[in-house]
Amino acid sequence: MDIRNTVFVKSAAEAGGFVRDGLPQITFAGRSNVGKSSVINCLVRRKNLARVGSAPGKTSQVNYFKVEDRFYLTDLPGYGYAKVSKAERERWGRLMEAYFASGAVTAGVLIVDARHKPTADDVTMMDWFRETGCPVVLVANKCDKVKKSELAGDLAVISETLAPAGDALLIPFSAETGAGRDALAATVEKYAAL
Repeated sequence: MDIRNTVFVKSAAEAGGFVRDGLPQITFAGRSNVGKSSVINCLVRRKNLARVGSAPGKTSQVNYFKVEDRFYLTDLPGYGYAKVSKAERERWGRLMEAYFASGAVTAGVLIVDARHKPTADDVTMMDWFRETGCPVVLVANKCDKVKKSELAGDLAVISETLAPAGDALLIPFSAETGAGRDALAATVEKYAAL
């Protein structure tokens, strides 16, 4: 199976537009400026499948990408940073709450910035994933921007903050260099087969 064979299916701006066809949904979440779209594009080896914006906060709907007609990569709106109105942030929050309540999540991929300690919003998102009862993988993106001598310490902080019980796999990742891509692809494949 080649995860590259991925197509954009649709965007959902409200719960009525969610895909409910029974296929597994591997759900991607992360802060607005963490490089979520870049991680998805790296994973599927395509440059422009997920839209990469010049400014954070471009993903404002739930986007569905179908892989080999077997499962979806589901891209949630970013949180935390985007310079948008309070009303728009609240709409995004309601949309994500409805998505998590829909029971569609098969597994979660929480993308964080390897250079920074996870935020309170990251902790909240991790809690939402845990409440689904589904497995979660942490992707520490932008590892190429961290000094090698500091990376282990930064990854330890991420693990201690988001998965102190060791209940989530942590993959060091770089959407720029492709580091961690194969590990993430294998994990997504495994989760999609659950």
